[in-house]
Amino acid sequence: MNTERLDATFAALADPTRRAILARLAEGEASVMELAEPFNMSQPAISKHLKVLERAGLVSRGRDAQRRPCRLEALPLREATDWLERYREHWDKRYQQLEDLLEELKKKEKRHGRKR
Repeated sequence: MNTERLDATFAALADPTRRAILARLAEGEASVMELAEPFNMSQPAISKHLKVLERAGLVSRGRDAQRRPCRLEALPLREATDWLERYREHWDKRYQQLEDLLEELKKKEKRHGRKR
């Protein structure tokens, strides 16, 4: 796993505006002006966010006549998901251990409750 790209992905995802841009691009290509519409910020400010997303490999820009549509590049998100998945599996095991312990305590409590 490329740790530099993983670091760049998480850094890019740390900003809510960039996450919203990615959510919009998940619906399909969009121009910078289209991406700027729902935000109360200038086109240059959106462009700065796009540059961060491009450096992380999360967004690419094409060329369609005079329009330069932006599109989502999902591979870095998949790599981040794979990395996080290892920790989810860890916590699933821990929760199962806790559930098993609670079940054992309930059984002991029932046994002791019957003897009274």
